Amino acid sequence: MNHGHTMPAYGLWSLVIINSAVFIFFAFSFFKPKSRRDWRTFGTFSAFVVALFTEMYGFPLTIYVMSGWLAQRYPGVDFLTHDAGHLWFRILGLEGNPHSNPIHLLSNLVILGGFLLLSASWRVLYQAQREGRVAMRGPYALVRHPQYIAFVLIMLGFLLQWPTLITALMFPVLVTVYVRLALREEREAARELGQAWRRYTDVTPRWIPRLSKGSRAPASP
Repeated sequence: MNHGHTMPAYGLWSLVIINSAVFIFFAFSFFKPKSRRDWRTFGTFSAFVVALFTEMYGFPLTIYVMSGWLAQRYPGVDFLTHDAGHLWFRILGLEGNPHSNPIHLLSNLVILGGFLLLSASWRVLYQAQREGRVAMRGPYALVRHPQYIAFVLIMLGFLLQWPTLITALMFPVLVTVYVRLALREEREAARELGQAWRRYTDVTPRWIPRLSKGSRAPASP
Protein backbone atom coordinates (compact mmCIF):
# COMPACT_ATOMS: atom_id res chain seq x y z
CA MET A 1 0.00 0.00 0.00
CA ASN A 2 1.39 3.40 -0.95
CA HIS A 3 0.52 6.29 1.34
CA GLY A 4 2.50 8.85 -0.60
CA HIS A 5 5.62 10.75 0.34
CA THR A 6 4.13 13.13 2.90
CA MET A 7 1.19 11.40 4.50
CA PRO A 8 2.06 10.00 7.96
CA ALA A 9 1.88 6.22 7.89
CA TYR A 10 2.04 5.23 11.55
CA GLY A 11 -0.50 4.79 14.29
CA LEU A 12 -2.62 2.94 11.75
CA TRP A 13 -3.44 0.03 14.05
CA SER A 14 -6.30 -1.16 11.89
CA LEU A 15 -3.77 -1.85 9.12
CA VAL A 16 -1.55 -3.67 11.61
CA ILE A 17 -4.45 -5.95 12.50
CA ILE A 18 -5.67 -6.44 8.93
CA ASN A 19 -2.27 -7.14 7.38
CA SER A 20 -1.19 -9.42 10.23
CA ALA A 21 -4.46 -11.34 10.00
CA VAL A 22 -4.22 -11.72 6.22
CA PHE A 23 -0.67 -13.10 6.21
CA ILE A 24 -1.26 -15.30 9.24
CA PHE A 25 -4.37 -16.68 7.56
CA PHE A 26 -2.41 -17.33 4.36
CA ALA A 27 0.23 -19.20 6.34
CA PHE A 28 -2.46 -21.14 8.19
CA SER A 29 -4.24 -22.14 4.99
CA PHE A 30 -0.97 -23.19 3.35
CA PHE A 31 0.51 -24.98 6.40
CA LYS A 32 -2.60 -26.29 8.18
CA PRO A 33 -1.02 -27.02 11.58
CA LYS A 34 -2.15 -30.26 13.25
CA SER A 35 0.26 -31.29 15.97
CA ARG A 36 1.53 -29.30 18.94
CA ARG A 37 4.84 -28.92 17.09
CA ASP A 38 3.05 -27.57 14.02
CA TRP A 39 1.31 -24.99 16.17
CA ARG A 40 4.62 -24.00 17.75
CA THR A 41 6.13 -23.48 14.31
CA PHE A 42 3.10 -21.52 13.19
CA GLY A 43 3.03 -19.46 16.39
CA THR A 44 6.64 -18.31 16.11
CA PHE A 45 6.07 -17.29 12.50
CA SER A 46 2.90 -15.40 13.49
CA ALA A 47 4.84 -13.47 16.14
CA PHE A 48 7.33 -12.43 13.47
CA VAL A 49 4.51 -11.20 11.20
CA VAL A 50 2.84 -9.19 13.98
CA ALA A 51 6.17 -7.57 14.93
CA LEU A 52 6.78 -6.68 11.30
CA PHE A 53 3.43 -4.99 10.66
CA THR A 54 3.47 -3.26 14.04
CA GLU A 55 6.57 -1.38 12.91
CA MET A 56 5.36 -0.98 9.34
CA TYR A 57 2.06 0.71 10.26
CA GLY A 58 1.84 1.06 14.04
CA PHE A 59 4.91 2.30 15.89
CA PRO A 60 8.22 2.71 13.97
CA LEU A 61 10.58 1.64 16.76
CA THR A 62 13.50 1.07 14.41
CA ILE A 63 13.21 4.55 12.91
CA TYR A 64 13.04 6.12 16.37
CA VAL A 65 16.09 4.19 17.56
CA MET A 66 18.01 5.15 14.42
CA SER A 67 16.59 8.69 14.24
CA GLY A 68 19.85 10.41 15.18
CA TRP A 69 21.86 8.65 12.50
CA LEU A 70 19.10 8.98 9.92
CA ALA A 71 18.67 12.72 10.55
CA GLN A 72 22.40 13.29 10.21
CA ARG A 73 22.79 11.08 7.14
CA TYR A 74 19.59 12.21 5.37
CA PRO A 75 18.75 15.77 6.46
CA GLY A 76 15.34 16.98 5.43
CA VAL A 77 13.84 13.51 4.98
CA ASP A 78 10.67 12.84 6.96
CA PHE A 79 11.02 9.19 7.96
CA LEU A 80 7.54 9.19 9.45
CA THR A 81 6.07 8.74 5.97
CA HIS A 82 5.48 5.34 4.45
CA ASP A 83 7.76 5.73 1.45
CA ALA A 84 10.68 6.99 3.55
CA GLY A 85 10.12 4.05 5.88
CA HIS A 86 11.51 1.75 3.16
CA LEU A 87 14.99 1.92 4.66
CA TRP A 88 16.77 -0.15 1.99
CA PHE A 89 15.39 2.20 -0.65
CA ARG A 90 16.74 5.24 1.16
CA ILE A 91 20.07 3.79 2.33
CA LEU A 92 20.97 2.43 -1.12
CA GLY A 93 20.11 5.74 -2.76
CA LEU A 94 17.44 4.33 -5.07
CA GLU A 95 15.05 6.65 -6.87
CA GLY A 96 11.40 6.54 -7.89
CA ASN A 97 8.59 4.58 -6.27
CA PRO A 98 10.00 2.40 -3.47
CA HIS A 99 7.33 -0.22 -4.20
CA SER A 100 8.78 -0.82 -7.67
CA ASN A 101 12.47 -0.85 -6.77
CA PRO A 102 14.44 -4.09 -7.35
CA ILE A 103 14.70 -5.01 -3.67
CA HIS A 104 10.97 -4.63 -3.10
CA LEU A 105 10.13 -6.68 -6.20
CA LEU A 106 12.65 -9.36 -5.21
CA SER A 107 11.16 -9.52 -1.72
CA ASN A 108 7.71 -10.11 -3.18
CA LEU A 109 9.04 -12.99 -5.28
CA VAL A 110 10.79 -14.54 -2.26
CA ILE A 111 7.64 -14.26 -0.13
CA LEU A 112 5.45 -15.72 -2.88
CA GLY A 113 7.92 -18.54 -3.48
CA GLY A 114 7.94 -19.32 0.23
CA PHE A 115 4.14 -19.60 0.36
CA LEU A 116 4.04 -21.80 -2.74
CA LEU A 117 6.74 -24.07 -1.33
CA LEU A 118 4.87 -24.23 1.99
CA SER A 119 1.66 -25.28 0.26
CA ALA A 120 3.34 -27.92 -1.91
CA SER A 121 5.24 -29.33 1.06
CA TRP A 122 2.19 -29.59 3.30
CA ARG A 123 0.20 -31.60 0.75
CA VAL A 124 3.00 -34.17 0.37
CA LEU A 125 3.70 -34.40 4.11
CA TYR A 126 0.04 -34.72 5.08
CA GLN A 127 -0.53 -37.58 2.63
CA ALA A 128 2.61 -39.39 3.77
CA GLN A 129 1.64 -39.07 7.43
CA ARG A 130 -1.82 -40.49 6.70
CA GLU A 131 -0.24 -43.47 4.96
CA GLY A 132 2.48 -43.97 7.58
CA ARG A 133 5.37 -43.62 5.15
CA VAL A 134 8.27 -41.29 4.42
CA ALA A 135 7.39 -38.06 2.58
CA MET A 136 9.65 -38.16 -0.46
CA ARG A 137 7.69 -36.66 -3.34
CA GLY A 138 7.53 -33.09 -4.60
CA PRO A 139 9.78 -30.75 -2.59
CA TYR A 140 10.69 -33.69 -0.29
CA ALA A 141 12.47 -35.31 -3.22
CA LEU A 142 15.01 -32.48 -3.06
CA VAL A 143 15.37 -31.70 0.67
CA ARG A 144 14.14 -33.23 3.91
CA HIS A 145 12.58 -30.09 5.42
CA PRO A 146 11.06 -27.90 2.71
CA GLN A 147 8.33 -26.68 5.08
CA TYR A 148 10.88 -25.00 7.35
CA ILE A 149 12.80 -23.65 4.37
CA ALA A 150 9.52 -22.09 3.21
CA PHE A 151 9.00 -20.28 6.52
CA VAL A 152 12.59 -19.00 6.41
CA LEU A 153 12.11 -17.74 2.85
CA ILE A 154 8.94 -15.86 3.80
CA MET A 155 10.64 -14.21 6.77
CA LEU A 156 13.70 -13.37 4.67
CA GLY A 157 11.45 -11.77 2.06
CA PHE A 158 9.83 -9.61 4.72
CA LEU A 159 13.24 -8.57 6.04
CA LEU A 160 14.29 -7.53 2.54
CA GLN A 161 11.09 -5.55 2.13
CA TRP A 162 10.90 -3.81 5.51
CA PRO A 163 13.87 -4.42 7.85
CA THR A 164 13.31 -3.72 11.55
CA LEU A 165 15.50 -4.22 14.59
CA ILE A 166 13.02 -6.59 16.23
CA THR A 167 12.48 -8.83 13.22
CA ALA A 168 16.22 -8.80 12.46
CA LEU A 169 16.82 -10.09 16.00
CA MET A 170 13.95 -12.58 15.76
CA PHE A 171 15.10 -14.03 12.44
CA PRO A 172 18.20 -15.96 13.61
CA VAL A 173 16.33 -17.10 16.72
CA LEU A 174 13.47 -18.51 14.65
CA VAL A 175 15.87 -20.14 12.20
CA THR A 176 17.54 -21.85 15.17
CA VAL A 177 14.14 -22.98 16.44
CA TYR A 178 13.25 -24.48 13.07
CA VAL A 179 16.61 -26.25 12.79
CA ARG A 180 16.15 -27.82 16.22
CA LEU A 181 12.60 -28.87 15.38
CA ALA A 182 13.85 -30.45 12.15
CA LEU A 183 16.53 -32.43 13.97
CA ARG A 184 14.02 -33.63 16.54
CA GLU A 185 11.65 -34.72 13.79
CA GLU A 186 14.47 -36.66 12.14
CA ARG A 187 15.17 -38.59 15.33
CA GLU A 188 11.49 -39.44 15.68
CA ALA A 189 11.23 -40.46 12.01
CA ALA A 190 14.25 -42.74 12.39
CA ARG A 191 12.56 -44.53 15.30
CA GLU A 192 9.17 -44.80 13.61
CA LEU A 193 10.12 -45.47 9.98
CA GLY A 194 13.41 -47.31 10.40
CA GLN A 195 15.19 -48.44 7.25
CA ALA A 196 12.89 -46.51 4.90
CA TRP A 197 13.91 -43.27 6.60
CA ARG A 198 17.61 -44.17 6.49
CA ARG A 199 17.42 -44.94 2.76
CA TYR A 200 15.73 -41.58 2.26
CA THR A 201 18.37 -39.63 4.21
CA ASP A 202 21.17 -41.40 2.34
CA VAL A 203 20.17 -39.68 -0.90
CA THR A 204 18.28 -36.56 0.24
CA PRO A 205 20.12 -33.60 1.83
CA ARG A 206 18.69 -31.85 4.83
CA TRP A 207 18.63 -28.25 3.59
CA ILE A 208 20.42 -27.63 0.27
CA PRO A 209 19.29 -29.63 -2.79
CA ARG A 210 21.77 -31.75 -4.69
CA LEU A 211 20.65 -31.39 -8.26
CA SER A 212 23.28 -33.68 -9.74
CA LYS A 213 22.25 -36.88 -11.43
CA GLY A 214 21.42 -39.74 -9.11
CA SER A 215 20.79 -37.55 -6.06
CA ARG A 216 17.01 -37.82 -5.97
CA ALA A 217 15.11 -39.62 -3.26
CA PRO A 218 13.97 -43.19 -3.91
CA ALA A 219 10.49 -43.57 -5.30
CA SER A 220 7.70 -44.04 -2.79
CA PRO A 221 6.47 -47.60 -2.34
